Amino acid sequence: MLINVFLVLAMFFIGGCVSFTPNSAGGLNVERLTPEHIAEVKALVEKLEPFITERDKKGELPSLTFSELESPLNSREKQFLRSFRELKAGEVGVRIPFQGFSQGEKDLVRLSGQKLLVKAKVKELPPQFLSPQVYQFYQFMMRAMERDIEKRLFVESGYRSSAHQLYLFIFYLSNHDYSIRETAKWVALPGYSEHGNPEYLAVDFINASGINGEENIAEFEALPEYSWLLKNAARFGFVLSYPKNVGVGITYEPWHWRYNGAPRAPALLNSVDGMTESSQPLAQLPFRGGAPFVLSALRTHQQAYPRSQVRPLSKDGNLHEAAFEADGGLVSLTSDPIPSAGA
Repeated sequence: MLINVFLVLAMFFIGGCVSFTPNSAGGLNVERLTPEHIAEVKALVEKLEPFITERDKKGELPSLTFSELESPLNSREKQFLRSFRELKAGEVGVRIPFQGFSQGEKDLVRLSGQKLLVKAKVKELPPQFLSPQVYQFYQFMMRAMERDIEKRLFVESGYRSSAHQLYLFIFYLSNHDYSIRETAKWVALPGYSEHGNPEYLAVDFINASGINGEENIAEFEALPEYSWLLKNAARFGFVLSYPKNVGVGITYEPWHWRYNGAPRAPALLNSVDGMTESSQPLAQLPFRGGAPFVLSALRTHQQAYPRSQVRPLSKDGNLHEAAFEADGGLVSLTSDPIPSAGA
């Protein structure tokens, strides 16, 4: 019996079936990279960082492709970088869906001029990019937040191409002792990030004082802005992607909110002329008669919109710059065009 056990164990060791360093399909040690691979990661970051910085200054990161990211690299470096691109979430203990690779030009709104006051110094966030619908609902949500608590949150991170996500993953490996498994708890693998899905885009929030929760989660949790999000974000189509104990292998991120699709108003006036009632996603009301006409129309349509439940989302009540809440749903009364990506 002992001889048989010895023979089985010998076959396992000789055949390489027993491994003390779990490797990915690309030969990477997901627990901790080998010293050789750590040196290669450092060399990649050193070579790519100036390239990424330059693209960021030009506002060109959202359109970054894998081939463009590889352009400063030699053939060996390209192949090594691709081994990270080919990693699967399941290999590193993460259970989130594959979003698909997103690269090249997208229909995005450029969000610039976001200024914070951090330790008595003004800090301007780098330009961020949101898909038009996400931008619109983000603005509606912030107007409501300002109306309710006189505070707002800013977008610290919006859309990212999958190539940019790949760079960020290797860049942050050093923060986690070059463990792919640990890094993947904080930074999604390329193709798995909700920041790369324009339709259901994730937004990382930061408050006016520069609190984003990444260094101290409790700080962000204590914000009145966060409490407001927990109670109200769903009305604007946003959900917390990674709450506590979600069980998908991703770290709890109270700042990370995903746009989950337009909320549905129970009765949306989509025709000023006929005052037609319908149940459909938020839409624009035409301004043929100007703001007073639209407000008058709402007043005469009490059954669909009781006056007490129609509240402007801007404090000054300017219909040209506001949406309205009605029966828990949203009705857009804004005639402002959504700015183009070049704005």
